[in-house]
Amino acid sequence: MKTLPDLESSRALISPAEAMPPDRLRTLQDERLRAVVRRAYETVEVYRRKWSEAGVSPEDIHGVEDLPRLPFITKDDFREAYPFGMFSAPLSEIVEIHASSGTTGKPTVVGYTRADIEIWGEVMGRTLAAGGVTSNDIVQNSYGYGLFTGGLGAHYGAARIGAAVVPTSAGNTKRQLQVMEDFGTTALCCTPSYAIVLGETGREMGINFEALPLRVGFHGAEPWSESMRQEIERSLCIRALDIYGLSEVIGPGVAYECLAQSGLHIAEDHFFPEIINPTTLEHVLEGAHGELVFTTLTKTGLPLIRYRTRDITYFIPGQCKCGRTLRRMAKVSGRTDDMLIIRGVNVFPSQIEQVLGAVEGTEPHYQLVIDRQPGRLDEVELWVEVSEDVISDEVRRMEALEMKILKELESMLGLSIKVRLVEPKSIARSEGKAKRIVDRRDLGI
Repeated sequence: MKTLPDLESSRALISPAEAMPPDRLRTLQDERLRAVVRRAYETVEVYRRKWSEAGVSPEDIHGVEDLPRLPFITKDDFREAYPFGMFSAPLSEIVEIHASSGTTGKPTVVGYTRADIEIWGEVMGRTLAAGGVTSNDIVQNSYGYGLFTGGLGAHYGAARIGAAVVPTSAGNTKRQLQVMEDFGTTALCCTPSYAIVLGETGREMGINFEALPLRVGFHGAEPWSESMRQEIERSLCIRALDIYGLSEVIGPGVAYECLAQSGLHIAEDHFFPEIINPTTLEHVLEGAHGELVFTTLTKTGLPLIRYRTRDITYFIPGQCKCGRTLRRMAKVSGRTDDMLIIRGVNVFPSQIEQVLGAVEGTEPHYQLVIDRQPGRLDEVELWVEVSEDVISDEVRRMEALEMKILKELESMLGLSIKVRLVEPKSIARSEGKAKRIVDRRDLGI
C-alpha cells in the first residue's frame, strides 16, 4: 500500500508568514491596508467616486478596524469600468490579463503587475507545500490554461517551489492518465469533478492507482462535499485537498487546506477577510455563516477594497493543529447569487450534494432540471446516477432508493422534488466545472 502524506511530514514546509504571531500580523495588515487604500484612491476613479459619496477619505482609514467605513465593491463595478477601469497601474506595467466568464453582462477583467505575479506564485507555493509538495515532486496541472486563472496560478506555485510542472491543461482524459503513469506524477491539480472523471476513466483503462506514485490532489474552482472528497481519495488513492480563490482577488491560492483537512487557511498577510450578513451588510458573529468579503493588501495592478465575493462560508475558531496561525474558513457552502428560488424556497446546489453524499448506492453525478409551464408552478426533477449494482437490481430496490432520496431532500429543503434514477455515465461529464443546474425557466422553453 502506498504511503500518503501526513501532517507531520509537511510541518517543515510552513513558511514564517503562515506562523506569524497574531499581533505582528495585525500590525502588518494595518500598515499594508493604509498603503493600498491610498493607492486605490489616487489611481482608480471608482474608489474616489464611491468613497467621496460615502464621505470618507484615505486619512480616515488607520487600520483594518476602519474597513466598515468604506463601501463595498461588486462585479457591477467591474462591468461599469470594463475593460481596464479598475486597474491601478498603467498598461505598461501590466504583464498579464485574465477575465472571468460571466452569465450576465461583460466579463470581469483583471490585470497583474510583475509584483502581483510574484505574490500569486508565493500563495500558490504555500498551497502546494501545505499538501507536502516539494522540489522533488512532479505536478500534473490539469486546470485550464487561458483567461481562466486556474491553470497559470497552479503553474506559478509549482514553479515557485521548484517542482516539475506538467502543463496538461484540461481535457483529453486518456492522454492525461497515460502521462500520469509514464511521467510518475506525484501531485494533481484539477477541479473535483474532473478528478472523479479521471478515476472513472482510469478504472476503465485498468489503471491501478494504488501502484502509482500519485499521492495528493489540489481541487477547487467549484464547491464540493466531504462525500465527494472521500470518493476522490478512494478512487485515485490520494489525499484530496480543497483550494479556494477567485480571479478578482488573485486567482487560486487565496485560501487552502493543509493535511489536517480542517478548514482552509486564508493568506491573511495578502488578503484580509470579512464575513457579512448579505442582507444587513453587517459583520456576523464569529462562527456564523455569511458572505465572504476580501480586501487585497499587497496587489498593485488591481487592488480590491471590500470586494463582495458572494460566497457563503464561516470562520473556524481556534488554531489549526498544523501550526499555522492564519485564520481558517470552512468550505464554501453556496453563493448568494447562484441560490435557486424554487416555489418560493431558497435552494443551494450544495444542499442537494450533501443529501446524495449520505445515500448509499448513488454516484457523485447529478443534474437538477427546472422547468415552468405558463401559468403553472416550477417543475423540478433531480437526475441522479446510481451504481451498477443498483441499476441491475430489482425494481423494488430502485423505487425504495428513489423514495429515500425524495424524503431526505424534502427534510433538508422543505420542498418536494421528483427524483429520477439514471444509469452510470448517462449524465454528461465535464473537464472543468460540472454543470449541475439546467434551469429552463430562463430559456423560455
